[in-house]
Amino acid sequence: MAKRTVFSARTILFDWDGTLLDSFRADTRAYLSMFSALGIPWTTRDLAKHYHPDWYRVYEAAELDRSRWQEADRLWRAAYAAEKPKLLSGTRDILRVLGGRFVLGIVTSGDGTRVRPQLKALRVEDYFSVCVCSEDAEHRKPHPAPLQKALRTLDAKPEETVYVGDAPQDVEMARGAGVRVIGVIGPFLTEKNLRAAKPELLLKSVRELPRHLRPVK
Repeated sequence: MAKRTVFSARTILFDWDGTLLDSFRADTRAYLSMFSALGIPWTTRDLAKHYHPDWYRVYEAAELDRSRWQEADRLWRAAYAAEKPKLLSGTRDILRVLGGRFVLGIVTSGDGTRVRPQLKALRVEDYFSVCVCSEDAEHRKPHPAPLQKALRTLDAKPEETVYVGDAPQDVEMARGAGVRVIGVIGPFLTEKNLRAAKPELLLKSVRELPRHLRPVK
C-alpha cells in the first residue's frame, strides 16, 4: 500500500472559484452573455480553451480591444448578479474541521466586490483570517504577489503554509512564493492542465483534504 501524503502546516490558503465555490456554470453563463452583448461569437468551447483566472487574459484571447474592457467588466458583473452559486459539496464541513486546527485564508483572482459578499452570504467569512482578491496585490495570479501578501498579513512562513487550488496558475503562484500546493479537481475545465502542472498532491475532491493535513507540532 502506498504511503499517504500528509503535509504539516500552520496555515492553509485556498483559491475560491472552483475550489470552494461551485461557480463554473455561473461564470460561464456570465461570460457568454457578456460576449454576446459585445458581438463576439464565443461558445463554451472557446471559453474552455482560453480560460484563465485573470479575466483580462480571456479578453485578450477574444481579441477584445482594450478600450472595451471596462464595458466588458460591467456586462459580466450585470450577468453574474443574477447567479447564485453555492459551495462545492463538503466545503462547509471541511472548513469547520480545518478551522479548528489551522489558520485559514482565501487568495483569489476574483474581484473583491464579488467574492467578499459571497463569503458573507454563504456564511463562511468567519473561517478566514485573510482574503486577498484581484485588486489587493500589485500583480495577479499566477504571479506570487497575492500569496505573498496573504503570508505577510498573517505573519505566516511559506514552509508552514499549504495552498489549495484547482488550476495550473494556482500551482505556479504557490511555487513562486515557496509554498507547497495541493491541487483539487473542480468543476472548471482545468483538470488536464492542472495535472500537467504537477502539484505536490492532486485530490479528486476538496472533501479529501483534511486527512492529508496535520498541524505543525
